[in-house]
Amino acid sequence: MSASNLPVKPDPETVIAAGEVRIPVVACGSRWLVVEKPCGMSIHNDPGGDLCSLVLAAVRAGRLPAVGRDLPAIHAAHRIDRDTSGIVMLAGDPGTLAFFGGQFAAKAVHKQYLAVVHGRLEESSADPKGVDWNWPLTAAAAGRNDPMGKGKRIPCTTRWRTLAHSLHYSLVECEPLSGRKHQIRRHAKLAGHPIVGDRRYGSVRSLAYLRRHNGFYRLGLHAHSLTLRLPGDAKTTTVQSGGLPEAIRQLLESDR
Repeated sequence: MSASNLPVKPDPETVIAAGEVRIPVVACGSRWLVVEKPCGMSIHNDPGGDLCSLVLAAVRAGRLPAVGRDLPAIHAAHRIDRDTSGIVMLAGDPGTLAFFGGQFAAKAVHKQYLAVVHGRLEESSADPKGVDWNWPLTAAAAGRNDPMGKGKRIPCTTRWRTLAHSLHYSLVECEPLSGRKHQIRRHAKLAGHPIVGDRRYGSVRSLAYLRRHNGFYRLGLHAHSLTLRLPGDAKTTTVQSGGLPEAIRQLLESDR
């Protein structure tokens, strides 16, 4: 796979550093921020070490001059899994949180993920918008033996298109058109192409192989962009990450 086929990750201009943890700041205003959450970090369930805690500490220390130091708190306007890396929209006061939260609740936000899946995944349609996975899923998380979940299943859709292939894996762009828990991960499993490194829905054998032969210990899923309205704007804006995290890029480049 040629490096030219992969999204480019430039050096970020602004980074929140907490020990060895680095959180790139993608965009910000006086009452909001868009940051790249590292893989393995909780958004809000680890006081002092989660994403919201670390960002609030940086804001109050004056390390982000464009953001008001008087913010009462930092809250996420949406969620991504702990094991998923990528961009998260954060709000610093109730009004800003409601402004962004309303857009997510109304499904007015376009979300785009990058995922590396097992096998060669090919589109069965020439539609440039991609192909849809339409398996119904339960609202709660499930497991590798029953990714649809037990109980009432709700219709949901994930749109995807293939960006590149390596010998054993495919890089795909995914857009969840609904909001079930672990939706992309569950749909990929149901399609027969689970996301690499998925401890919940992937196979134990594949996880062991990735660790032993590739030194790969993370989930191959990255929240790449959000398209939404920013405060004071009438039109939508797309904010996006710097591209594939280095561990995912190295896996694809080495799989020749």
